[in-house]
Amino acid sequence: MSRDGAVVHWFRRDLRVRDNTSLARAARDGDGVVTVFVLDDHYGSDPNVGPSRFRFLRESLEELAASVGRRGGRLLLRRGPAAEALPALLAEAGAKAVYANAEIGPYPEERDAAVHDALAARGASLRLFQDALLVDPDRVATERGDPYTVYTPFARRWTAEEKAPPLPEPASLAGPHRGLASVPIERVGAWRDLPADPKAPRGGESEAFRLLEQFAAGPIERYPDERNFPARAGTSRLSPHLHFGTISARTLHARAMEESRSASGRTAGRKWISELAWREFYHSVLHHFPRVARESFRRELDGLAWRSDREGLDAWKRGETGYPLVDAAMRELSTTNWMHNRARMVVASFLTKDLHVHWREGERWFEHELADADQANNNGGWQWAAGTGTDAAPYFRIFSPVLQSRRFDPDGAYIRRFLPALARVPDARIHEPWTMSPAEQDAFGCRIGRDYPAPIVDHSAERRVALDLWEAIKKGA
Repeated sequence: MSRDGAVVHWFRRDLRVRDNTSLARAARDGDGVVTVFVLDDHYGSDPNVGPSRFRFLRESLEELAASVGRRGGRLLLRRGPAAEALPALLAEAGAKAVYANAEIGPYPEERDAAVHDALAARGASLRLFQDALLVDPDRVATERGDPYTVYTPFARRWTAEEKAPPLPEPASLAGPHRGLASVPIERVGAWRDLPADPKAPRGGESEAFRLLEQFAAGPIERYPDERNFPARAGTSRLSPHLHFGTISARTLHARAMEESRSASGRTAGRKWISELAWREFYHSVLHHFPRVARESFRRELDGLAWRSDREGLDAWKRGETGYPLVDAAMRELSTTNWMHNRARMVVASFLTKDLHVHWREGERWFEHELADADQANNNGGWQWAAGTGTDAAPYFRIFSPVLQSRRFDPDGAYIRRFLPALARVPDARIHEPWTMSPAEQDAFGCRIGRDYPAPIVDHSAERRVALDLWEAIKKGA
């Protein structure tokens, strides 16, 4: 565009100054930049959004405001809806355009359409840039031009696509911000009196880069071998930062490529890149099939005889199912607002295949509790575990919580970390503590049914029930 006025950069899930496509273009195209974060009209009213995401968002915005300020700018906070707040801001700032990075999902796409129309009615424009993903989902298609619905062929095509390198940060974010009103962060209802939580993921761009450097300093080399063991520091824990955009996928991909060029890191770098591909696959599915936000990808499986088991669901949420790996994972979630990916698969399988509770219940709980709750990834992960999604090996994949525990937490370190009642139970019994004799229970200080619950279901029996439910659906197809 011609440089005939300031450009408004609308921060959303891109809360960083480094490697930000829209922000860099706004600084290049405009005679000054006005930066703003809009509190949407539904902000603070969604019961599925828990305090961990609000806390992470506040911490990220506070750091972002300081970063923008150091570059001569000012981060404004305005109340929504965005279709009202942004035209008003343009008029006040004398700007002609709003730049933002695109988001995938039913709500952001509806919001952006409303903003586009509101700005167009006033002779202004909304420009959206691809930034959150390494490859535009419309570029990854079959030879017929159809979107991929299975990960492996998607990943092959995605890997072959060129990936852009990280962008330099703008030298200046100065603009006509003097006199423009901003809502003080401390007056936002969702953040008022929100206490700090040292166990929860911390927000902010500097924390994202600290985690990246920590991961790259050693754990990335062990990533292929240790990423599935929840007791070990084998993952980057950057998922909340990718969700809120305090670090870019381009930055992570560039670091992984750098690692993969060395002989020692070749396998590790490629494996980490494959996990970025999983993230982009789920975003592609949501982009091309937005109905998955409301229903199963495989529509016929919406007919499964899901149980309405409030008691079982509540025990699952509390981490009181009697299966130690499941319970340790759910306690990790409630105490840290994060959960290891292997543990996520295990607890999701247990809820949908052992308790036969609809995957939407688990998806909603994760959305409330997780600091990294991303609609595309959360929905994709739950539908994968439930067997209702795009995966080629669907409903009959049923995780045994005991076998998963023995394989991925063999010495019970993860279990003991989050289940102190089992602290003295030896390795040979910790995966199935209900098999201890009364004398053993007394000796190890853990009475089943008093100190730690007995299993609320029999996994072998419920596995058979799950397979029977699957067979009933197939026969009715």
